[in-house]
Amino acid sequence: MYVVYLNYFRPVEEVEALLDPHVAWLNRYFDSGVFIAAGRKDPRTSGVLLVKDIDRARLDTILAEDPFVAVAHYEVTKVNVTRAAEEFAVLKGI
Repeated sequence: MYVVYLNYFRPVEEVEALLDPHVAWLNRYFDSGVFIAAGRKDPRTSGVLLVKDIDRARLDTILAEDPFVAVAHYEVTKVNVTRAAEEFAVLKGI
């Protein structure tokens, strides 16, 4: 799986202006089963996505579709989950 950190480089007001299309983008990829979880960091300086283990080129294409590309940089980390609490065992091997 991938952990994707979105780091805002524009003021939060510009981020807010793109929130509705960003949420629509999130919904599309949650509905298709690609995204596992998403949320804002606290304090609100950026966000985090957990993404299913897919081809990296496909992930890059998906991230390029996010309206937040205008306000955030993306840091992608591949994680090979080998241990998980029982409630998250489904993440092993994703």
